[in-house]
Formats: sequence, C-alpha cells, structure tokens
Amino acid sequence: MTGLVSTARASTLWIVLLTVASTLTTLIFACATPFPALAALAALHMRQRDGLILMLLSWFVSQVVGFGLLGYPRELETLAFAMDLLTAALGSALAAYAVLRRMCSAAFAMRLIASYVAAFVAFKLVALVWAFFLGGIEAAYSVEVLMRQFARNGAILLGLLALYHLLVRIGLPAAPVQARIQRA
Repeated sequence: MTGLVSTARASTLWIVLLTVASTLTTLIFACATPFPALAALAALHMRQRDGLILMLLSWFVSQVVGFGLLGYPRELETLAFAMDLLTAALGSALAAYAVLRRMCSAAFAMRLIASYVAAFVAFKLVALVWAFFLGGIEAAYSVEVLMRQFARNGAILLGLLALYHLLVRIGLPAAPVQARIQRA
C-alpha cells in the first residue's frame, strides 16, 4: 500500500488519524488534548510542517468540541485560554523538533524521551507565560498536578506510538519524515 499512496496523502492521512486519536483520548479521559504527546510523536514520525499542521488541527478540533459540545462560555477569558493552548501546542512541537535535530544518531528510546520532555516543558513554559496574565499559576503548576499531567501525557504518547506502529505494520504508509531525523 505504501507505493500506492503519495507523500502528500500519507501526510494528510496521519494528520487526520492522529487528530481523531487525540480527540478520542481527550473525550475518553476527560482531559485536555495531549499536545505534548502529539508533539513528540509528530517530531519522531512526521515532517515539521506536518507536525505543526497536526497541532493546529488538533487544537481547532479541541475548540470545536469545547465550545460546540461541552458548552465552554464564549467570553474573552475563555478565548484567551484558547490562544494559550494554541501557542503552547505550537511551542511544544517546535521544541520537540529542535531537540531531535540535535539527536540524529541517538537511539530511538533516547529520542522519544528527549522529544517528549522538551515538548512537555515547552508546553508548560508557554502556558506559564499566559498564566501570569490569565491567572491560575498556583493550581496549574503544583508539583502534584505537573507530575500527573506528565505521566498522563506520557502514557498517551506510548499508546499513540503503539497505534502508529500497529497501523504501519498492517499496511498504512508511514508518515513522511525529514531525512535528518528519520533514523529509528
């Protein structure tokens, strides 16, 4: 099947599949979209442009679910939190890609860990900047909350990674990857 699918179609397929998977994890676990997990997975298996599109689409779908299905209030503060999530999601992806560019020869497990840690830290740092203006620093940045979020996103990353490799194994084309960081 890989030879029958163009690079553009394979990219689109993975962007859509991972957006759907992240939306399902959000709904199943009643938690925020796992942006650090998506960022790390994208950095490992997708071109940077495609990873950023994945983050944008996942953010957009999470906003549609929040405002459309869950009844988020349509207030300025809620919209500001939406922008917080968008910039944090994009920042997490950029951080994951930046780390992987420096780790071309590292083993896959090391690249997985490094990209995830970079994505999580960047996500939280960008959100922290927003929190200075929007409030919520104390609750969102307690050690307990950070550890729970780190573990939950890490578990989701492992689940999405397993799903990705399972789908590739059964015949879906792998997502196109930048040549510098595709070593697995």
